[in-house]
Amino acid sequence: MASKVTVIGTGNFGSTVAFILAMRGSCHEVILRGRNIDVARGKALDMSQAANAAREHTIVRAANGPEDMINSEIVVITAGAPRTPGMSRDDLLVKNAEIVKSYSLEIKEYAPNAIVIVVSNPLDVMTYVAKKYTGFPRERVIGMAGILDAARMAHFIYEKLGYGAGQIRATVMGGHGDTMVPLPKFTTVAGVPIDDLLDSEEIGDIVKKTRNGGAQIVNLLGDGSAYYAPAKSTAVMVDAILKDTKQIHSCAVMLDNDYGYSNIVSGVPVMLGAGGAEQVIEMTLKTLQKTRFKNSVASVEEMVDVLYSNGFFDDLKEVKKGEKK
Repeated sequence: MASKVTVIGTGNFGSTVAFILAMRGSCHEVILRGRNIDVARGKALDMSQAANAAREHTIVRAANGPEDMINSEIVVITAGAPRTPGMSRDDLLVKNAEIVKSYSLEIKEYAPNAIVIVVSNPLDVMTYVAKKYTGFPRERVIGMAGILDAARMAHFIYEKLGYGAGQIRATVMGGHGDTMVPLPKFTTVAGVPIDDLLDSEEIGDIVKKTRNGGAQIVNLLGDGSAYYAPAKSTAVMVDAILKDTKQIHSCAVMLDNDYGYSNIVSGVPVMLGAGGAEQVIEMTLKTLQKTRFKNSVASVEEMVDVLYSNGFFDDLKEVKKGEKK
C-alpha cells in the first residue's frame, strides 16, 4: 500500500511539514487537515504543483473531514491555540489539551493503525494526552522535541567552534523547554567528543543557549515562533518511520520503567522504525544529569496534575487516581 501521512494543522508549522514531505517524495500522499478547508485546499494545491515542479510523485490533498485520514500510516498533530491576553498558562494548557484530545479521538476512530507524532505545545503533556485518548501502545505515540533541541545545540556548537557544520551530533534528554537536559558527554564533532574541543565554560554557554533556543527566535520574530527547524525535525521522524531506518533519535514517549520512571512522558533516546519508537535506549547518566532529568520529569508531572485537578481525564474510566505517578 502506498504510504499516506496526515498533517493536522495548516499554520506555518503544519504547512512546512507537509511541504518538506512533498518535496522529498517521502510518501505518496499527504493529507492537510485544518479548521479552514479553503485555506487547506489552497495550500494543498500549491504544494502539489510544487511537487510536480520538483518531479516528485507526492500528491497533497485537503481533508474535508476526519474520514480522509483513513489508512494513514502516520498522523502528525501540530494544531494548538496561541496564548491570548488575559489567558493564564493553565488556561492555555487545558485549551490545547482539549484540541489534542479531539484529534486523538478522531485518529482512534479513523486511523487506528497509525503512528502519531505530536508537536503541539506543551509537547510532553500533549503527548501524554494523545497517548491516553488514542489508547495506542506507547511506541505509536511519539512527541517531537529532542531532534529539534539537538539541532539547536549542534548549531550553537558550530557557532562556538567555527567549523564542523553537518558533522555535529548532539544529544539531549528530558522535557522540551527550559528543563531539557543537554548531554555533552554524548555529543561529538566528526566523532570527536565535544569536551576535547571546548572547555567546561564554553560547553555551559552552549547548554544555556540550547535551552533558550526557541525563546530567542520568538524574541527576534516579535510575532510568532520557529517552524523551519521544527518542521524539518518532524520530517526526519516521518522518514525514519516510513523507511524503517532504525535510527536513534531523542523523542518524547510514555516512560515504562525507563530511567526509573513510569506513566509520564519525557524525552529519551529511542530507535525509530516502522513500528514507531521500537526501543528505548538507556544511557549511563552522571549524577548531575540524573538530577536534571528528575527535575525535568517533575515539571511535566506538575502540568499533568493541573489537567487531573481540572477533571480533564474524568471521562477515561480506566484512569485511577495516582495512575500517572
